[in-house]
Formats: sequence, C-alpha cells, structure tokens
Amino acid sequence: MSLEEQKNSEEYSESNIQVLKGLEAVRMRPSMYIGDVGSRGLHHLVYEVVDNSIDEALAGYCKNIDVCINEDGSITVSDDGRGIPVGIMPEEGKSALEVVLTVLHAGGKFDKSNYKVSGGLHGVGVSCVNALSVALLAEVRRDGKVYQMEFSRGVPLGDIKETGVTDLRGMVITFKPDAEIFTQTTEFSYDILASRLRELAFLNKGIKLSITDKRAAKRDEAATEDASAPRVETFYSQEGLKEFVTYLDASREKLVEKPIYLETEKNGVPVEIALQYNTGYTENVHSYVNNINTIEGGTHLSGFRRGLTTTLKNFAEKSGMLSKVKFEIDPADFREGLTAIISVKVAEPQFEGQTKTKLGNNEVTAAVSQAVSAALENYLEENPKDAKSIIDKVVLAATARHAARKAREMVQRKSVLSGAGLPGKLTDCSDRDPQKCEIFLVEGDSAGGTAKQGRDKTFQAILPLRGKILNVEKAMEHKIFDSEEIKNIFTALGVTIGTEEDSKALNLSKLRYYKVIIMTDADVDGSHIATLIMTFFFRYMVDLVKNGHLYIATPPLYLVKKGKQKQYCWTEEQRLAAVEELGKGKDSKVDVQRYKGLGEMNAEQLADTTMNPAYRTLRQVSIESAVEADRIFSMLMGDDVAPRRDFIETHAKYANIDT
Repeated sequence: MSLEEQKNSEEYSESNIQVLKGLEAVRMRPSMYIGDVGSRGLHHLVYEVVDNSIDEALAGYCKNIDVCINEDGSITVSDDGRGIPVGIMPEEGKSALEVVLTVLHAGGKFDKSNYKVSGGLHGVGVSCVNALSVALLAEVRRDGKVYQMEFSRGVPLGDIKETGVTDLRGMVITFKPDAEIFTQTTEFSYDILASRLRELAFLNKGIKLSITDKRAAKRDEAATEDASAPRVETFYSQEGLKEFVTYLDASREKLVEKPIYLETEKNGVPVEIALQYNTGYTENVHSYVNNINTIEGGTHLSGFRRGLTTTLKNFAEKSGMLSKVKFEIDPADFREGLTAIISVKVAEPQFEGQTKTKLGNNEVTAAVSQAVSAALENYLEENPKDAKSIIDKVVLAATARHAARKAREMVQRKSVLSGAGLPGKLTDCSDRDPQKCEIFLVEGDSAGGTAKQGRDKTFQAILPLRGKILNVEKAMEHKIFDSEEIKNIFTALGVTIGTEEDSKALNLSKLRYYKVIIMTDADVDGSHIATLIMTFFFRYMVDLVKNGHLYIATPPLYLVKKGKQKQYCWTEEQRLAAVEELGKGKDSKVDVQRYKGLGEMNAEQLADTTMNPAYRTLRQVSIESAVEADRIFSMLMGDDVAPRRDFIETHAKYANIDT
C-alpha cells in the first residue's frame, strides 16, 4: 500500500457519516427490527399487522379480525376498527396514513388516552412491514369513504386516493414480503398463523379472528373435496383463559373438574389467570404480557409462583395435611401437574432477557401474587375436596422428587464434569471445540455401527440408542433419571440438570456438541422414536432446543438406479420423477430400492445422503409456539387416544404411512 493510499484509508471525516433516510435502516438491518429474516421473522410481519387490529379491539373499537393467505402468497389483514386517520398532518405535510406507514415510531400508541396498552413484541409497527414488502396496499374505510395508498419497499407509489364510498369501517392491509430480504422463504405456514390467531382469541375473549388460505393445496387424488376450496378456520372464545386451559389439557386426566379462574385488577394492573391440575408430572405454565408470550417469564411469573406456593403451603399446614411429611416441600412440588395461563396488561412494559420476552416491571410481582393468593384462598375454602386432591398431589410430587434427586445425582456423578468416563456406547470425535462438534443419536446398534464407519471422526460423534426410549410424558421424574438411555444422553452431552433454585434448570455451559442430531429410520417406527426423543428434549432440555442445538437428519426413502446412474429420493414425488427421468432411452429398466431402515445402507451411502455436511439436509427443531408444542407433545405422547386419532386424521396428508 502506498503512502497516499494508507493516508486515505485512515482518514475519517464528515464524508464518512451516512444518514439513512426513511425506512432504509430497516432494510439494511432487518433482524434488528423483526428478530431474523427466516421463517420466524417472516411470520412476525403478520403478527405486527394483526397486533394493530388487536390494539383497536382492546380499546373497544374492533370485534372482527380476518387474515387471508392469498393465492400469490401475499397476506391480507382486515378489521372493523376505526381505521388509520387519513387527514394531512400539518407538521409533516403528509397524510397520517403515509406517516404511520413510512416513519418508525409513528402512531397512536404513544398517546395513552387513545391506547392504554398495546401489543407487538418489538414495537416496530406496520412501517417495518411496509419496508420489508415488495408491495403493500393500505385501504382505509372511514367516515363513509374508502381511501387507498400503495407502496413498494417502504416508498409511496403515489398520493393517497379516495376510491369510493362504504357503510363499513376498518383497515385492510395487503402485503407481499420481499424475496430480497427473506431469502430462505417467503411462504407462510397456515399452521403457524392459525396457532397464533387461536392464541389471541383465547387471550382476548369476545373477539372473532379468522384465517383463510386461498393457495391451491395438493390434494390426494382419491379425495372428494373440492381442491379449489380455500381452507378456513374461525377462532372465538367466550370464556377466554378458562377455555384456553381446557384446550391445552384436553388430552390429560384432570385432577379437579373445572379450571380455577380469576380476573381482577391489582395496583392498576389487570390480571387474568386460569389454572388446572392434572395427574401428569410436568409443569405447563405459560405467561403473557399485552398478548406477548413471555417465554422467559419475568416478574408476573414470579408473582404467580409466589402466590401459588405461599397460599397452598399455608392452607396445607393449617389443615394438618403436611403433618406426616418428614421432608421439606419444594416450591416446584406445588406446580407438578399444573397447567396455567397468566395474562397481564401493562401500560409501560419493560422487557429484558436474550429474546426480549422477559418482563422486568417490579410492580407486577406484588400485583399478581396478591391476586393469586386472594382467589386461591377462597377456592380452597369453598372446595375442600379439590383442595385435598391438590395437596395429596403435592405430597406425591415431593416424595418422587426425593427419589429423583438421588437418580439425578447418579447421573451427575457419571457425567464428564466429575471426571468419570463417557458412556461405553459413545464413539466420540477428536475435536474438542463444541461449536465445531456434532453428535448423532442413532436408532439401534446396527445403524450405529454403519454411522461410525461413515462419519468424519474429527467432529462427528455417534451414540446408538437401544429401541424406543422412555416416554417421559407418562413417567415420574425418578424413573426418567433411572433410564439407561436417558442417562447416556445427559452424560454424552455433558449437561447438568437441577439447581437449588430450580430442580429442572438446565446448565448448558459444558455442552460438548453444538449440533445434536436425531437420526432414525424413515418409517413409522423411526418417526415414533424421533418423537419420543424430541418429547424428552422439550420437557427436560428445552433450552437446548430454544438455542437451536437440536436437529433431525433426513435419510432417503428410495434409491433409484439405472446402470451407473443413481438418484436418492426423499419423497414419493421425487421417486416418480427419478423413475421417469432415468427410464428414458433404449434401456428403460430402472431399479428402485426402498430403504426400510438405516441399517440397509452401507457406510458410504449413509455418509453421502445423511451425514456429510456437503450433501445432507438437516431440519432444525425450533419452537414457534411453546404453548402449541406443549399441547401437541402431550396429545401425541399421552394416554388419551381420541385427540391423537383426530390429530393424525387431520394431518394425514403430511403423514407417511408405511404399508
């Protein structure tokens, strides 16, 4: 580098200062505003628009919200609220509609006389949706007239126009995400959106939300339903959280017949809570602030736990129900078999935590604690039979916890942390950097042997699992830690579970592999084993899932060969296409091999299709909705057959039935 070039490279002046105009900052750093530019961020665009309509509903001006996935993949969200004002703002010289859609942090939410509370996790509003959409059409129905304005990538394509008259009112936003931003996918998932709308209906009783999918779906040829008919669902809840808890606990055996419910206001904080005890062994508590699912908890969750534990413990001691218990009752014992929804409305929520989903407002703790204590005291006094059932459940949980502690300590003693050896079946890798290493949890010793031969021993470890692991959904905690296969998983991963504060807290600081890959046969049994393993991770290592460490390998179903030509196929459609392609020419004979299991592949085939990072396809396991995941795992792995059968029939088009 010459002296002049070096001088220019070191020079820093006013010419280096860049001012991003309008919504350019959003397009340049979209993840700062919507979380990421993958599937989660894509769906967040819809949530931001829907949240505006929900805020209108909370303010008392909206009763109906409709979401439509259009045939071209765009989204239309409409409501019957007041509609964004269209008059000219003197200071801006533009219509209020244009300002709201093109200026960050512009809107009516900052005026608390207009909206007492508002939702939306990042608070970025519809302007970010506009910035990240290749096209957006805003239609306002207000004061008997219809107004429209079009945008592209946040830039107006013209002035606001009056297009007609109407006796309706409300807002209609139609947008299509920009493929330049969302490079992974611009395809919306019906199930993800439907799950969120269902959740919002439970959280906001009396508001009707609907979803319509107009995209042409691939139907089974034998199906009789009209392939052109859109998929439509409507969500409405009259009783709110009471119905939410009943929905979540549908596949669990109830300990008390009806949910315990409270709706009150303490210290200026509206609090709504519904809880139900069941005969299961897991705690399923979900908390919300202004309709935001606070997956990291916060002060409202702390207040709930404090009120629940204190009230139940005082009642049990006064009634003599704990007189025969010889050991200390842990706060977690009061929450075993508990399903609860906590919803609070906070005017100025303060969020913290890694994903900004942990409430930090200290005043909320006392408000929720007092509300829970008052409601629960009345319930226990008025329902002595239910009270005894709950306390008996608590004592049983405490007894099992003591047994589980011994089993868990055994796991810890055997772990790598205490210097003991790794599981005998583990074939470890040579690299010691966890970020570079991955472990395959393989179904069966036979497939495990093939995987060992096909792996890259530098960074790939293999842990064979014998048969189907324990169904943790239906097992007491000490039985789980007694399971040899589960102990091997804990020991191989190097993680520990349980602290003095939380017996189920997971410590990932010593995680030995940043990719944990479930590899099972591509058949019904393999899918069942994979589901059992995922259930275990969701219930006992959920932080590992949330941090993006869990994956599912995708072995092929078929090998199509003709001479030296070959194609691996993962679906029936791919098999048919490969047969047609390779079957052309003079010799039309094509051989098709159906893989019934991983053991039928040799090491080279397994490596080329399923293990080698250059060729394989891994599916990362994520939790779009912890509430829906909780319900589905409970339903699939529980005792109640009817909900499981209904789920399978509803989703039959996605299932691979091995005949």
